[in-house]
Amino acid sequence: MVMSDLTEMLKPYGPYVLAAVTVIYIAYLYINRKKFRSASVLAISAVMAAVTGVTTAFITITTPATGGYLNFGDTMVMFSAMVFGPVVGVFAGGVGSALGDIIAGYPGWAPITLVVKGLEGLAVGYLGRRSDNVSTLVIAGLVGGIIMVSGYFAFEAYMFGVPAALTEVPVNMLQAVTGVIVGTALARVIKKRYPEVEDLV
Repeated sequence: MVMSDLTEMLKPYGPYVLAAVTVIYIAYLYINRKKFRSASVLAISAVMAAVTGVTTAFITITTPATGGYLNFGDTMVMFSAMVFGPVVGVFAGGVGSALGDIIAGYPGWAPITLVVKGLEGLAVGYLGRRSDNVSTLVIAGLVGGIIMVSGYFAFEAYMFGVPAALTEVPVNMLQAVTGVIVGTALARVIKKRYPEVEDLV
């Protein structure tokens, strides 16, 4: 089975997977409503997922070797996670980026993106949530970038072979570096000027 076959197989399931994950996420927030401001977290998660989705789909450049594409959605994945933490980060990263795949015309990638970008948002949010220190935020972003690059590489290497997967590593590294730079800059501005934003979740 080649990558195109797999992504073709996954195409019909993307929206259903996102719907199921969203229901699970809402249930998680409800169960933990004493720990989180669940209504506020849900609203912020929805907004950041939408922004991430639009940013992901706004500029797309296809990489022929794997059928993937260059995008700049990682900027919003990292920004969301750095400002609002891992709970919002995992949803905005996973669901938002997968939604971007669907909008951009790559629905077969959505289930893979859901996992990879969700883990990216989770890690960045966990490491960078309570800090406005540039070094801490950059480290958090780099860890998230490594998760993203290695996650896609592992999947593509398994499905398409290592040589083909290696061709997308520079593209994903560019996404990661852009995400770290822009995400950190935006997050630090918000954290410094509007520290009360962090208390919404």
